[in-house]
Amino acid sequence: LRHLADLLEPGVTTGDLNQAALAKMDELGADRPSFLGYHGFPAAICTSVDEEVVHGIPGRCRHRGGEAPDRPLRGGQVISIDCGVVYQGYHGDSAVTLPVGAIAPETEALLDACRSALWAGIEQVRPGARLTDIARAIQGSVRAAPVRYGIVEDYVGHGIGRNLHEPPNVPNVLSFHLRRNDLVLEPGLVIAIEPMLALGSKRTRTLRDGWTVVTKDGRPAAHFEHTVAVTAEGYEVLTKRADGLMTH
Repeated sequence: LRHLADLLEPGVTTGDLNQAALAKMDELGADRPSFLGYHGFPAAICTSVDEEVVHGIPGRCRHRGGEAPDRPLRGGQVISIDCGVVYQGYHGDSAVTLPVGAIAPETEALLDACRSALWAGIEQVRPGARLTDIARAIQGSVRAAPVRYGIVEDYVGHGIGRNLHEPPNVPNVLSFHLRRNDLVLEPGLVIAIEPMLALGSKRTRTLRDGWTVVTKDGRPAAHFEHTVAVTAEGYEVLTKRADGLMTH
């Protein structure tokens, strides 16, 4: 993700980012991309631009509706890059939403709010904590923001390990269903925490390609994700980078 962030500038295409991700994964010794071929997904990364929330298909990748057109990024846009790899038999999953050049202040604030919500959730992770603690912290962080953001509820975090998606689901909001199916965190559990926020409504729809999820009102969205292990002392962010990208 740091490598892809360094490539971001107006004119770079989503297809360029996908090819760069494949090359970097190979260079770093990954077993394989987690996403490529997963339930038929046609790329190594998801590239979701502006109102696209998650699962955006990079250009030059074939899917059931044909080939995704390659899209040059424009200044003022934001792009969520979601990347998963298998390394020594285990999956890692992380996402970051980044600006392409200068962006509107309200969109910058959206990104900050989503990043803060991610860390609010992460900081709840410890033995004896519950999934409801994570959801409550994320929801509380978003509600404390001066702007009312939509918290996307249709998509949630997840357990991760030998498989990309494992139990439990890790929601970003409290609900009756979550309270009824709450789980106590124990050392050794690994989860992907991934809040998704919208500048407008939380409601989403899926495009005809069968993958790309967009906000129904067309307002920008943000998505941040880390893979987090429950340790005896608390937590370890397995996808945290020393370069400062996506730190608190």
